[in-house]
Amino acid sequence: MKQIYSLLFFLVFQLNYSQIQEEKTNGLFYKISLATTLTINGDYSIGNDEGETLINPSALFINNTVGYQFDNRTQIGLNFEYNWHSQQGLHFFPTYLNLQHNIIADDDNVFVRAGYGTLLGLSKDFEKGNTYKFGFGFQTFDKNFRNSFLIGLDFTRKRFGYRTLEGLSSVSIFLEFMLF
Repeated sequence: MKQIYSLLFFLVFQLNYSQIQEEKTNGLFYKISLATTLTINGDYSIGNDEGETLINPSALFINNTVGYQFDNRTQIGLNFEYNWHSQQGLHFFPTYLNLQHNIIADDDNVFVRAGYGTLLGLSKDFEKGNTYKFGFGFQTFDKNFRNSFLIGLDFTRKRFGYRTLEGLSSVSIFLEFMLF
């Protein structure tokens, strides 16, 4: 009878222990991101009844990232992004590598990141060239410390056109969801 109690105790202990998930600090991840660039409306006036707003979105960025997190501070990602700059009427498809490093790695992270890549000319509507990014932000986790939300600012520079002589710089606000 003692053997049965011992076996039951061991099984209950093992089942309870297996329910506790360790904090994951490395491995593959996926991120989806939505970002916009905001501009000040030059036609806006105070007391305006025409429905004009002071700040208008001027670009939209949709990003998918597949990457690898090395530890709780550093990760690398391969990004596929669609950019639409409405004021200029330009479409871009940047594909780039980025490196993100957590300056503060705690329950919530503060990070910096940088990336460099190419602007793919998928059709005649998309500009060819190269791009680079620099950004910083804040990351907050769910209760299991697996999935997270990231919010921050990115500075982006695109070089395109004939002999990449044209350029476009922007600062965007991003919101990302990361599955780990």
